Amino acid sequence: MSVSASAPLEGVRVIELADGWAAHCGRILSDLGADVVKVEPPAGDTARRRPPFIAEREGPDRGLWWIALNANKRGVTLDLAHPAATGVLRRLVERADVLLESYGTELVARGVSPAVTSSWNERLIHTTITPYGSAGPLAAAPASDLEVTAASGALWLAGDPGRPPVRTTLPQSPFWAGMAGAMGTLFAYLARGASGRGQHVDTSAQAAMVTATPPASVHWDTMREDHERLGQFLIGRSIVGAKFRNIWRCRDGYISFAIQGGAIGRHTGTKLVEWMASRGEVPETLRAIDWQKFDNTTLKQDEVERLEGAIAPFFESLTRKEFFEGVVARNMLGYPVSTVEDIEADPQLAARDFWQQVPVPEAGRSVTFPGGFALFDGERPRIRRPAPRLGEHNAEVYGELGLGAAELAATRAGGAS
Repeated sequence: MSVSASAPLEGVRVIELADGWAAHCGRILSDLGADVVKVEPPAGDTARRRPPFIAEREGPDRGLWWIALNANKRGVTLDLAHPAATGVLRRLVERADVLLESYGTELVARGVSPAVTSSWNERLIHTTITPYGSAGPLAAAPASDLEVTAASGALWLAGDPGRPPVRTTLPQSPFWAGMAGAMGTLFAYLARGASGRGQHVDTSAQAAMVTATPPASVHWDTMREDHERLGQFLIGRSIVGAKFRNIWRCRDGYISFAIQGGAIGRHTGTKLVEWMASRGEVPETLRAIDWQKFDNTTLKQDEVERLEGAIAPFFESLTRKEFFEGVVARNMLGYPVSTVEDIEADPQLAARDFWQQVPVPEAGRSVTFPGGFALFDGERPRIRRPAPRLGEHNAEVYGELGLGAAELAATRAGGAS
């Protein structure tokens, strides 16, 4: 079977029996061309009613969270508490390549474990995404993004020294967990091509979030060094404990820049001084440095602060646009700190055709959303269908299974069947 370059999983069937923890994984697989069938309870996934809403008007299927995570999927309903539900689920799984679920021990309690689903379909990849994974003392513990982010250590590192930790406004752990689950699923799918058998991909959101702050765990493993909140500063650039500024003020906002070591640091330092000299703004502190021999790892904190104090006025004289154009032209390390408005207007994203229009029937229009995450031979995965209405594809999907009346009773959703 030939597949499109931008849809490498075309022909792969995924049954998504999941809440918010696994929805991002399903969206990744659907963007890659898989036929993802989202299975919801008759009352619908709670994400359908989660704000914010299009045009700030609450209504069915107008939630931006729901639309973003469920475009490109088909949708059916199934009451897992119904006596016939397990039989219906088995019929779905027997024809599937992947079962993606985030119910974990709750589903096992209903008699649907990875061992059971493997007996239904030995080629099935059963991917579980839960807060803490399927084994261990916290396997059955419920958690929100806040608990998982805290348990991963990422929350401890976010914020300014001497102040309480801060969380990001938009939850992060479901997206990190979704990426990890998708990667594990793809590896298992490739392995199945060689072995002919599926696997259980057991994904922990807590473990996935640990990878968001890898230096902290690596430093502890290798040096027993416990990282602390540093706000706008960096660690790991010094062997004497000095911290380096990473966020700086500029004329219209903030930029990211750090005094670096190694070849790239020496190059960046040299080019920065040349840039400042072209504007007649090189303090003696910088002019005296031999950048070809510069080593930032042994600088004491007062030396770092003298260097940064000499650089800061120059950055404050530039706009973010002037700064970024300057570092790109000179092949330096440095970046503007972008707002959401900046990202929407970013010419690089526009040049790569990143933004896509997602139809939202309930709003009577299309809404701009981020597009596929990669180009495949120059093609970007497209939005093939909007997020499904509740039970929209019941007749289509269950019709393929030829369900009897008792089994169909378990699939009813507000009159849709």
